[in-house]
Amino acid sequence: MKLFFRLLRAILGPFMLLKEHLSRPQGIVRAPEDQAKVDAACQKLALYQFTTCPFCIKVRQEMRRLSLTVEFRDAQKSAQHRQALLTQGGSPKVPCLQITDDKGKVRWLYESGDIIRYLQQQFA
Repeated sequence: MKLFFRLLRAILGPFMLLKEHLSRPQGIVRAPEDQAKVDAACQKLALYQFTTCPFCIKVRQEMRRLSLTVEFRDAQKSAQHRQALLTQGGSPKVPCLQITDDKGKVRWLYESGDIIRYLQQQFA
């Protein structure tokens, strides 16, 4: 069964990435000082994701629409990122947004819909 899904991902993955590239949304244009504030806030975020995961693509598209510069961490190809996701976040599921507050406390937000709602509340 695992082999089936790997094969399916290998076949469909390039098409999904092409669709993501072709349907790339136009980003929000902010005043330079406002964008600098957004960029500074994004330094406290990291998205754990798989490149061809449809839910991760959905979150990345929203990040582009909101003109966010969030670090992407590939939990599929990097054992280090996958381990951090599992041990610190509690689950190897993706997408997962790691949020670090001003005091250094880390919060792990799973589910694409919840991540998108959070980003819209913070940056829209």
